[in-house]
Amino acid sequence: MAVKIRLARAGAKKKPYYQIVVADERYKRDGRFIERVGSYDPNQDPAAVRFEESKTLEWLSKGAQATDTVKQMLKKSGIWEKFTSKAA
Repeated sequence: MAVKIRLARAGAKKKPYYQIVVADERYKRDGRFIERVGSYDPNQDPAAVRFEESKTLEWLSKGAQATDTVKQMLKKSGIWEKFTSKAA
């Protein structure tokens, strides 16, 4: 079972809102997930990205793989640096 940290779309038509979730890669994009670790709202200016840092670091240390988009968000928020410095 490969676990990914990825975006799950929510919100109305033309007004997307995303949850950042930990999910088995076999599940649908907006389907079942293991845990919610943050949110992303591209409708705000600037776009609002929120992570629950402790949960995110915990899942990364357990081996969860972040998708490319989520990895960029983690780098901007500084969480990716904390993860890589712990791993080294």
